[in-house]
Amino acid sequence: MVTIFVDADGCPVVNETISIAKKFKMPCTLICDTAHEMHRDGADTVIVSKGADAVDFVLVNKVNKGDIVVTQDYGLAAMVLAKQGHPIDQNGRRYTNDNIDQLLLARHTAQKIRMAGGRLKGPKKRSKESNEKFINSLRELCQFLLSQKQ
Repeated sequence: MVTIFVDADGCPVVNETISIAKKFKMPCTLICDTAHEMHRDGADTVIVSKGADAVDFVLVNKVNKGDIVVTQDYGLAAMVLAKQGHPIDQNGRRYTNDNIDQLLLARHTAQKIRMAGGRLKGPKKRSKESNEKFINSLRELCQFLLSQKQ
């Protein structure tokens, strides 16, 4: 059975993910640290100690082949891909073996610019359209995975 995991620290689509998991009768697990603790009906919650990448390591150890992971973390997405999972970001973009290297390189380059004292533009304000795109993309992914099981 496909499980949907959510890297829940700062995730803006937790409720939408739980709703879709219910619709497709897939278990949903939220993983967060003690600074972002949350509990929602319809989802299990795993709370981990606060620390750099603590949530990521717990999540990647729980994910199995075919599971879905909602995350905005490129490093975590790369680890999920290595385990043959299906990472998706909060805007509905699927991370794939075809785009992950480019995303990791962009992240590395941005870190180098910031460490050198440079400034970069932050993310755009979250829009209703972003939520709709995420919902549609996650639904499509769930439907695809369920059709593969038959």
